[in-house]
Amino acid sequence: MTEWWQSDPLLQAYHDHEWGRPQHADQQLFELLSLETLQAGLSWVTVLKKRAAFRAQFADFAIDVVAAMPDPALEAAMQNPAIIRNRRKLWAIRNNAQAVQRVQAAIGSFDAYIWGFTGGRQIVTRPRTSAEIPAQSDLSQRVAKDMKTRGFQFVGPTTIYSFLQGAGIIDDHLAGWQQPEA
Repeated sequence: MTEWWQSDPLLQAYHDHEWGRPQHADQQLFELLSLETLQAGLSWVTVLKKRAAFRAQFADFAIDVVAAMPDPALEAAMQNPAIIRNRRKLWAIRNNAQAVQRVQAAIGSFDAYIWGFTGGRQIVTRPRTSAEIPAQSDLSQRVAKDMKTRGFQFVGPTTIYSFLQGAGIIDDHLAGWQQPEA
């Protein structure tokens, strides 16, 4: 059986070098949240192939810059064929940057907020097969619910489970997996 990360070299690189590896920089966490928002209803490889264009469109996901983007800048983004042009998702990226700012003001950092749900500890599962990896969990449901109360958008428990995996809060690499040499 081909695993999700084996179908494309871009997915393989993401799986081997990013997915499940702890991320702590607010900007990286915000980028990942934004990409997960964009992924809703699409394949992850589609999002990864457009990541460079999204970084260019959204100032490398600089939180303060994205939070201050005026409507005309978002309207211009809707004309960019190199990105996913979904109005609700693009506006959600700006909205979520503003929500991250509120979290930073209240808690100190987005990192402290998101890792606070696990007391700063990584959850390592090591399932035997990818079929054992859930689409969501009690943790992702709790995080999604809290994020919604803080004004985040496109943060359902499935999207948040994927975000937690990408951020390395949850490491669902299969049992016996060894990170390849750099």
